[in-house]
Amino acid sequence: MGKTREIRRILRSQPAIEGAGVRLKRAFAFRELPAFDPFLLLDDFRADNPRQYLLGFPWHPHRGIETITYMLEGHVEHGDSLGNRGSIGPGDVQWMTAGSGIIHMEMPKGDPGGRMGGFQLWANLPAARKMMPPRYREVHREQIPEVDTGGGAVIRVICGAVEGTRGPVQDIVTDPSYLDVRMQPESRFVHPTPPGHTVFAYFIGGRARCGNGAGPPDAQDRGEEDRVAGGNPWLEDENLILFEDGDQVVLHTGERPVRFLLVSGRPIGEPVAWHGPIVMNTQQELDVAFEEYRTGKFIQPPEK
Repeated sequence: MGKTREIRRILRSQPAIEGAGVRLKRAFAFRELPAFDPFLLLDDFRADNPRQYLLGFPWHPHRGIETITYMLEGHVEHGDSLGNRGSIGPGDVQWMTAGSGIIHMEMPKGDPGGRMGGFQLWANLPAARKMMPPRYREVHREQIPEVDTGGGAVIRVICGAVEGTRGPVQDIVTDPSYLDVRMQPESRFVHPTPPGHTVFAYFIGGRARCGNGAGPPDAQDRGEEDRVAGGNPWLEDENLILFEDGDQVVLHTGERPVRFLLVSGRPIGEPVAWHGPIVMNTQQELDVAFEEYRTGKFIQPPEK
């Protein structure tokens, strides 16, 4: 039996406004670094009011990171400086490696009932790969395999592997795993994780408990009290759990089904210089990036 990862921190997503006025919930971002290395940010943009999202994210640059958008409801229209155009809908994924620089736009569109739902995760790139050629991957619902563990869990494997089934997004620098997990009531989920990797879960429905031990030692987080009951809290919608090190994650459900995203990646361990949509290692590199954007030199010529 492996070492079960205990809870290190519990966060509740907080309201934020991004783009041209999109109202969303932010699970973590700059102030939580470097605890989430190699991940930088996770936004939850589920909404049922079009006024909260229709203004979208007009054309803007990225450099030095990867952005991963996963849809549950509605659609997001995409365009970028590589010439890609398209739309992702429920169950689809957009994995964009900004690398040396890309300029793109993302415009959310609700379903017929006005509902929009999805998540955007930012993953850092190491210094040696920050200026790699940009690339864009659009992965459609039918390309993402599902694994039924036989123990009450069904897992969509976007990236990484479950019981020998690999997700369609591969060859990513930080060796990430990105899973969408559904658990039935009164079930137990055990999933191996590489020791030394950062692992977190973000709950998007139902309630569950994690691990075999106590909750986080620090009961204060962002000025709010963590939900710790008897040392092992119930975790629910909009809770994010950062795990301690170990080689497996264990979760239990009660009388309700539960759904959560389970994400892991290999830490980079490098300095982070971050301003807006650009993440580099030094302030000088940031200054160069923004100067190139102002002067029209941001998009690098393709390698020969």
